[in-house]
Amino acid sequence: MVERWLWWGFGVVATILYALVSILSYQRFDVHSWDLAIFEQAIKAYSQFEAPIVLVKGPEYNILGDHFSPVTALIAPFYKLFPSAYTLLVAQAVLIGLSVVVIARLAIQHLGGWWGSFFAVLYATSFGIQAAVSVDFHEVAFAVPLLAMAGAAFVNGKFDHVIWWSLPLFLVKEDLGMTVAAIGVALWLAGERRRGFWLGLVGLLGTFLIVFLVIPYFNNGGEYDYVGTLGGENGVVSTLVSGLGTKLLTVLITLGVGGLSVFGSPWIVAVIPTLAWRFVGDVEYYWGTEWHYSLVLMPIVFIAMIDTHIQKPQWRWANALIAIGFAGWMLQGSAFHQLANGDAWGGNARAQAAHRVLDEIPEGSYVEADIGLLSHLVSKHNVYWRGTIGQAQPDYIVFDKDLSTDDIIGYAWQAHNREFTVIYEDGFFVIARRAGLK
Repeated sequence: MVERWLWWGFGVVATILYALVSILSYQRFDVHSWDLAIFEQAIKAYSQFEAPIVLVKGPEYNILGDHFSPVTALIAPFYKLFPSAYTLLVAQAVLIGLSVVVIARLAIQHLGGWWGSFFAVLYATSFGIQAAVSVDFHEVAFAVPLLAMAGAAFVNGKFDHVIWWSLPLFLVKEDLGMTVAAIGVALWLAGERRRGFWLGLVGLLGTFLIVFLVIPYFNNGGEYDYVGTLGGENGVVSTLVSGLGTKLLTVLITLGVGGLSVFGSPWIVAVIPTLAWRFVGDVEYYWGTEWHYSLVLMPIVFIAMIDTHIQKPQWRWANALIAIGFAGWMLQGSAFHQLANGDAWGGNARAQAAHRVLDEIPEGSYVEADIGLLSHLVSKHNVYWRGTIGQAQPDYIVFDKDLSTDDIIGYAWQAHNREFTVIYEDGFFVIARRAGLK
């Protein structure tokens, strides 16, 4: 009974911390990317039983033709009750927190209270998780508890359960089908030849069908838009060796947080697909330890570490010291480290100005914006991003002066061939309203 409270305690505390990091960042109006706006528009559509049309990506843009993540529809009932970006941020915190419960339970049951708690804390504070909760919401949060459950089943020898927890990964994001295939390889290496072969085959075929048939079906151009990022203009080999130092460091840190003992478990092969597509992608954001790209690797690495420590207890102390070293290194400047900074909790002049901007724009208006306030406008407005608005005609245009230096009136005339009038301007933002609109 005490152990049960212990692993749930780790999960609850972690969930609260993750939610705090994300919510405080949102309230400070930190600018990360357009992703939160995209996901909120999709989930808002699901909550209204509509196709996930995401205006931020363009007029009539079905998000299932971008990345295949229908699993995000599971948030829709909660969004219906609480229509706000906060719902997405809390949902992400809960999903990752559930994975902490799974990892903590597995570690405590097999390694005892002290060692299990140690590994639970290392996992909950790992760099991939902290980086992910620092940059708003992403669909891969759904993969984390699934991978944790599949990994726990692997360690416990429940190989049918491994398969059933792995298959829903197809609904999280298209690249995770290759992770399903890699889990099949892990099963094969563990002696489960038949299960491993079939799961590997299903992973490959499922990925092919989603990437080349399902996504193009929903895509306005009838294709998968990200094929070109693999290798880019320079080719796969050239891109793979570009930024080699950064990539090798990412591998070292990813394995290092597991104490470098992870090679003692076949489960570690499941990290290969994610690292592979990131390193052959011509987007530099993929290569490092920032953003959310390492999130799905964390449960894999820690499951492999726990599995190894069960089989080879003599490695525990040496690997624990290595893991602590890497964790301490990555803690500097991390999300949790920033929580100790008073500035993380307070408001700022930009946030105050942003609230005034939001008050100026009537609910339900069609708004064009750069990414400065994009994620904060979506809940109550119909929002386009200035780079993909196409021929759509907005009622209002909102620019963050740090991100868009254009003259907003001149831009409006050039982009929309219409007159707009500035109705609000301060040192941070400017709003223009379509002429004749009241």
